[in-house]
Amino acid sequence: MRDGFLSTERYAAVLALAARIVAFLPQERIAVAVDGVDGAGKTMLADELAATVGPRRHVMRVSIDGFHHPSPVRYRHGRGPEQYYRDSYDYALFRAAVLEPFRRGQPVTPAVNDVEQDRRVDVPAVPVKADTVLLVDGVFLQRPELESAWDAALFVDVPFTVSVPRGNARFPGLHDPDPEAESNARYVRGQRIYLAEVRPRARATWVIDNTDLRRPRVHLPS
Repeated sequence: MRDGFLSTERYAAVLALAARIVAFLPQERIAVAVDGVDGAGKTMLADELAATVGPRRHVMRVSIDGFHHPSPVRYRHGRGPEQYYRDSYDYALFRAAVLEPFRRGQPVTPAVNDVEQDRRVDVPAVPVKADTVLLVDGVFLQRPELESAWDAALFVDVPFTVSVPRGNARFPGLHDPDPEAESNARYVRGQRIYLAEVRPRARATWVIDNTDLRRPRVHLPS
């Protein structure tokens, strides 16, 4: 097992995905979405991919969470599932700060908002190179506003019975592990809207079943 990985099986799965990313348009900048529901393990996987791809291509890591709308905008129409899906993120600002300069080869601003503190942040711009791999993790990354954004998309597939307790474990004692609990309705039902409308598993370039973190299963096209 390599240092930093939970198991040899996980290392092999990440290595297989990293090989696909490294070989994808090798002389060009590429943007790759690491998509999935809350608690799927997107951030962990994107960081592992960045560490594995990095020795062979320049990598930039960004999270869509740095582009949350301020709370008055997020909650202007309420706090239900529909509002979670429709109003959480500023996709126009994400395009202007990240995607558009990245395509032009100009420095990227990797975040503009701290969602925990609910305030704007001033983050230094990060330069890109001719072959940079932009790895972006987050929810809803294949929705229509970002349809043309990605050269490839990885969907991290996990059932809600696993993702909800996994995600809620970050807040011990505060959240019900049952996906059908009313306290989880905003997020689970909002993500179900996304899954039904966009069908991200079917649209993704690659899919990884991340239910068992030690033994993920990668589905690669032939």
